[in-house]
Amino acid sequence: MLRLDFAVATFESFAVFAHFGRIFVSLALIAVLGGQWAMLQTVAWTTMLANNLQTGSFHEAVAKTFDGQHPCPLCRAIAAGKQSEKKNSFAQSQKLEFTPFKGAIALLAPSRPDAASSENIFLESLPQKPLTPPPRWSFI
Repeated sequence: MLRLDFAVATFESFAVFAHFGRIFVSLALIAVLGGQWAMLQTVAWTTMLANNLQTGSFHEAVAKTFDGQHPCPLCRAIAAGKQSEKKNSFAQSQKLEFTPFKGAIALLAPSRPDAASSENIFLESLPQKPLTPPPRWSFI
């Protein structure tokens, strides 16, 4: 019974690790695809809408928030961050370009093609017999 409890506990711990792994992969995918900018933009728009609702009607607040004519400081920072990220990725892609190889490529065959097939790799070809297995009672 103790072994079964240990197996269940071990399985549950692996399930927890798998759950954290999925969360980590999801967050990494969001970061790679630029999801952090979308999350920050959502926060900025929500803040702008709340501030604009204090000074005007709902229709005017929504229009002022999403027209692009009245960006808040967070919206400007997000736009600058996106631009700098695009410039950095473009500069890095320029550094990774390689010049074409102008040399000749030659493929050479092995000197003795039948060398590997002539060796006998079966048990009978071994110089000594394997040791006898240990008694089964030692594994219990």
